[in-house]
Amino acid sequence: MLCGCAPTSPAQVPADGGSATTATSPASTAPGSTAPGSAVRPSSPATGAAPMARSVPVRLRIPAIGVDTAVTALGLNADGTVRVPPIAAHAPAGWYDGSPTPGQTGPSVLLGHVTVGAYGDGVFRHLDQVRTGDRLTVARQDGSTATFAVESVRTMAKSRFPTASVYGNVDHPALRLITCGGTRVSGAGGYPDNVIVYASLVAGS
Repeated sequence: MLCGCAPTSPAQVPADGGSATTATSPASTAPGSTAPGSAVRPSSPATGAAPMARSVPVRLRIPAIGVDTAVTALGLNADGTVRVPPIAAHAPAGWYDGSPTPGQTGPSVLLGHVTVGAYGDGVFRHLDQVRTGDRLTVARQDGSTATFAVESVRTMAKSRFPTASVYGNVDHPALRLITCGGTRVSGAGGYPDNVIVYASLVAGS
């Protein structure tokens, strides 16, 4: 599992040092279909905003933890795994382009590294410090901005990655931010956990 990425396919996802994990394919819980064995999740709170038209994300800001990063699109590798941002200095966050764009109905998924090898901290190094109620904004290609409020922050073992709650259909515009978590295992062990931020749209402009 690459430092900063979540399991997002049925195939093994390679990691820094060669570790890997498995998970249900995001295609099985893609927007427009309900995750197998799960119901459509409840609507966002009354403060939720109306869905926005499709427009790809170009920048993510999380003031509470000092994040201000470009966003790049991430597709799938030939083996069905989701591509990840590069292991490089100042690597940006990445948006999984098989998910809705931020502000559309459904869960838009963004990945970021917690560390980037010899380059040090990744863009989501402090994602686990985000708190319920924090606001984050996504600037979109059409010039609009989607503002989200954090509803929960969860740390889960990678072996128990909650595919349905991350990729499962929802009836409102939602955002998922994912990185690695836990204490890094020396050598090829990587990180044992994922940190997942769940947020819902509160304003679109």
